[in-house]
Amino acid sequence: MRRAIATRAGRCIAVLALSLLVACGHAPVRPQARAPQSGPRAPIGDGWRVSDAGAASRIDPCAPTRIHRDSDYTPGGLYAPGVADGGPAAAIDVSALREPVPRREPRARTGNRSPYTVLGKVYRVLDSPAGYHERGLASWYGTKFNGRATSSGELYDICSFTAAHKTLPLPSFVRVTNLDNGRSLIVRVNDRGPFHDGRVMDLSYAAAVRLGVDRTGTAHVDLRAIDVDGNNLDDGPPTDSAGTAPAPPRASAPPPADGPRGDPDAAVMVQVASFGEQVNAQRLADRLAAAGLSGIGIAPGEADGRPVWRVRIGPLSEDAAVGLVDRLHDVNLAGARVLRR
Repeated sequence: MRRAIATRAGRCIAVLALSLLVACGHAPVRPQARAPQSGPRAPIGDGWRVSDAGAASRIDPCAPTRIHRDSDYTPGGLYAPGVADGGPAAAIDVSALREPVPRREPRARTGNRSPYTVLGKVYRVLDSPAGYHERGLASWYGTKFNGRATSSGELYDICSFTAAHKTLPLPSFVRVTNLDNGRSLIVRVNDRGPFHDGRVMDLSYAAAVRLGVDRTGTAHVDLRAIDVDGNNLDDGPPTDSAGTAPAPPRASAPPPADGPRGDPDAAVMVQVASFGEQVNAQRLADRLAAAGLSGIGIAPGEADGRPVWRVRIGPLSEDAAVGLVDRLHDVNLAGARVLRR
């Protein structure tokens, strides 16, 4: 029975994968150089535009590197506080960028001193990313820092999927999920910050674009450290930006009568994604249903004091649930995970 369920789920995900590939085109390769594009620019969706058929293999030029002076930074303070930050003058196409591949790396020679002090507050670097799971508010940083050395000594590149964190070892790999829209991305943490109360991570500009944070400025995110195989290093409850476990969400109400239905009380479920807008959750549920999946439900709840709508599939056997999550990850639904009671 389990083999039959897994086989059917595999066929359904294959259909879903085909529909996503038709919409997104082929998997791009990180370009070696950023050559300026020319010619007419045709829209490809989400506000991004490309100039020709070969544009998928390269990205638009990023902002020029700023001239960085040591006098702009005071140890224990902020960098160039009088200089405004922002995005590049022209939009960049992040479709040609691959997510970082988690791998074992030695600790950076700089940026891992513990404890350290910024703006009078003391921070202690974690011994290991294992067990790290946090929710809070993420922001992004852009052209003001482009080309400046990060805390790890690497140069900041607004067209790389990187991030800054106050206490994770440098480097670390973290799966970031935007709780407002369900988008997910792996980033490589190689910098320190953000040193603003209530914020848990500063995303690179490219990461912000991929996650849909560039337009909103900030977003509620779920952060999970991952290992070299892309697996979560922690499945426990997340802490909030104050370091405490948040209150559990309120009990979920039944899914809308006019939408696809699942069983929110099932022992084993697959949560595909969560959204800050119900219409976005319904849109994903409709796509999954069109791909042939059944048992789809939308469970309303709350995260960080804000309403969320979670798209779930079930009930499923243990084997079928694990296999379904793997296949959803393969079609860029990286936030999918198994829920057990």
